[in-house]
Amino acid sequence: MDYLLFVVFPYSCLVIFLIGSIYRYKNRPFTVSSLSSQFLEGKKLFLASQLFHWGLFVLFFGHLIAFLFPASVIIWSEKPVRLLILETTAFVFGLSAFFGLVLLIYRRLTDRRVQMVTNKMDFVVFIVLLVQIISGLLVAYTSRWGSAWFSTFLTPYLRSIFIFDPQIDAISSVTSLSLKIHVVSAFAIIGIIPFTRFMHFLVYPIDYAWRSYQQVMWNWNRKGIRTSKAHRVGPKSKNN
Repeated sequence: MDYLLFVVFPYSCLVIFLIGSIYRYKNRPFTVSSLSSQFLEGKKLFLASQLFHWGLFVLFFGHLIAFLFPASVIIWSEKPVRLLILETTAFVFGLSAFFGLVLLIYRRLTDRRVQMVTNKMDFVVFIVLLVQIISGLLVAYTSRWGSAWFSTFLTPYLRSIFIFDPQIDAISSVTSLSLKIHVVSAFAIIGIIPFTRFMHFLVYPIDYAWRSYQQVMWNWNRKGIRTSKAHRVGPKSKNN
């Protein structure tokens, strides 16, 4: 079971992510969009989005730094005060991401106009993200000082996955169910990216640097747009 969860499953998710993302971008480019619902409802979205995105942003780069520079994190955590500040900050941003996600889910469930642009995969994303964030908060609360042991425990495992020499002895010996769920759900998020709105993170942040203003129009032929293989539909807009 450990081999399936921590070797087979991660590699399966990475393969699905790579092949699925390329296929979707090449063959269904119009769907590579977040399909923003801000025009439909903006007040609840603003607070929820700020809490969720800032929390996720800080947590993501915190994990990334521990993965890329484990020695630096260990040195930083040698001082109890600095370790406490780091752990408290991470936990606060984890709570921020959690409450932001709960508000986003509430908005999707209660606003009829937003429900019109909501699909089944949106709720799959919500469930996986909830599992990921809740398990992370449980790990942070029950197995404290994660910033220290992450660098010496999880970083070697993750690196072994990416260099195609999986070493699961350490993670197999863990008794914390929340930690195992946290790791598995992280790879699950990677695996579902090609089937969700997450795809726009891979493409559109780059396009934003030089693209012209978008023209939002509601009288397109829906069937024609969604079956088109063009990255943009219609004539290219001009900046005025």
